Amino acid sequence: MIRGTTRLIGHLGYPTESFKAPMIYNPFFEREGIDAVVVPMGCRAEDYPAFLPLFFRLSNAHGALITMPHKVTTTGLVDLVLPTAAIAGACNAVRREPDGTLTGDMFDGEGFVRGVLRKGRPVAGRKALVVGSGGVGSAIAASLAKAGAGEIALFDLTPHASEALAGRLRQHYPALSLRTGSNDPAGYDIVVNATPLGMKPGDPLPLDMERLSPGSFVGEVVMAQEITPFLAAARARGCAIQVGTDMLFEQIPAYLEFFGLPSTTPDDLRAVARLSSEVPA
Repeated sequence: MIRGTTRLIGHLGYPTESFKAPMIYNPFFEREGIDAVVVPMGCRAEDYPAFLPLFFRLSNAHGALITMPHKVTTTGLVDLVLPTAAIAGACNAVRREPDGTLTGDMFDGEGFVRGVLRKGRPVAGRKALVVGSGGVGSAIAASLAKAGAGEIALFDLTPHASEALAGRLRQHYPALSLRTGSNDPAGYDIVVNATPLGMKPGDPLPLDMERLSPGSFVGEVVMAQEITPFLAAARARGCAIQVGTDMLFEQIPAYLEFFGLPSTTPDDLRAVARLSSEVPA
């Protein structure tokens, strides 16, 4: 039930037809008696710079979930960009502070790291390889650094992208050991495919799986299928794995905490969600 007291969380992006967040958050809010609602709001790119500040002029606007194509633009529209979002160069959540200022953060990487930790694998002091230095790869690298990773190796087919990401990481984590230029997974505790490879049949694997250590923890961001060829090959090597949708459900508790709302577990969210058989997006 939406009341006059209900706090609005806008889900801002375009187009909205594929949005799944309302079917995850709102059943949870209803069950828990939380007087808030997530509302899809289709906003075209050309209208977004004017619309975001206007949305937060609403007295009952509590926060916003930001999705494509607005994540990068958002960093220039808020008053404070937190370190993970600054490193990623993108925001996917904005909240209004008590003084009216807007704070932006990024939770794609937080979702990935929380999944690793929940599966009992430590991050602090460990060596991680992140293949892909785009938006999601940058967010994962930033969250691995925040969680205390001892070394992070970055690789991208566009070398400038990984070098630029390394530079942003050094600004915020000067003591972090960083490597660029190689996607050789040998010797890494955590190995991440943060590229689109695996979304289409016949895509090449993002790295040489024969070089992968059986004790590595291997994660995927592709959600087109649960067990991608990359994960299947990693599992055949004896590696523990994390599927792409885990990142989605793991980040929602982090969003709830960011917005100052009661939180829960990813498993609880999966159980309460009213999703179709389609992969959440």
